[in-house]
Amino acid sequence: MFHKIKKPLEKKEDRFNKWIIKDRVLNTKNPLIMGILNITSDSFYDGGKYIDGKRAVERAHQMKEEGADIIDIGGESTRPESEPIPVSIELKRVIPVIEKLSNVGIPVSIDTYKKGVAEEAIDAGASIVNDISGLRFDKKLPSIIAEKKVGYILMHMLGTPKNMQKNPYYDNVIDEILNFFKERLKFAQNSGISYENIVIDPGIGFGKRLEDNIEIIRNIQTFTSLGRPILLGVSRKSFIGGITGLDKDERLEGSLAAVSSGFYGGVRIFRVHDVKETKRFLMVLNNLRT
Repeated sequence: MFHKIKKPLEKKEDRFNKWIIKDRVLNTKNPLIMGILNITSDSFYDGGKYIDGKRAVERAHQMKEEGADIIDIGGESTRPESEPIPVSIELKRVIPVIEKLSNVGIPVSIDTYKKGVAEEAIDAGASIVNDISGLRFDKKLPSIIAEKKVGYILMHMLGTPKNMQKNPYYDNVIDEILNFFKERLKFAQNSGISYENIVIDPGIGFGKRLEDNIEIIRNIQTFTSLGRPILLGVSRKSFIGGITGLDKDERLEGSLAAVSSGFYGGVRIFRVHDVKETKRFLMVLNNLRT
């Protein structure tokens, strides 16, 4: 009598570290760096710097050489008080760059909340959708993510980029974001999006006061209870200026301090402008952890 050999059960930790993006799996056991590439005229830090497609492609390859594991491309600024732009303009900015990065050798993410942009970006080669809206702004977006089986970054934001910093308030910021994620994760799954395709992002600076951002980073480990990898975007953001009094051009050290706190709280994906410096910093930090 032959007995069927059972596969060993996958450890809970292994499931937590697995991020499925299209036809590949990213392991987040060790930290991953998502390099920011804003093809916009008005992003808060590098607006206008890479609006030229050629320069954007060059910067993407440079970030890959510096150690980026993912390139995150955005064609619309979502800084506070920013206005949405037409889909046609967003597509004109991002699609030619994504097409030219087919040989970059690492996954490309599209930073958008619009189904029309996400679909064309995926067809052009993107394998991740980075959505600030948490599937709330475009009712057609969930279907394309589910159909294409791409990686999905689910972010928390209070309000919209236009109004998110107009007197944001929480009774308990950690509990409220945790409940938001629970509801949105359930919605995503009910929409056909696999749990293992999803990463969560608490949305530092998106509808948060200085004290809210600090509280989130201090308690980031709370969100590991959801069983999905956590992405943290703190790079040169205004809360660092609120602590140090420094302008965005002088916030590298503050960014790395926030990265360190996030790392020890269980964050394993970091969205940054300064790829080389963050890569070197995390290499040492990761090798020193017990």
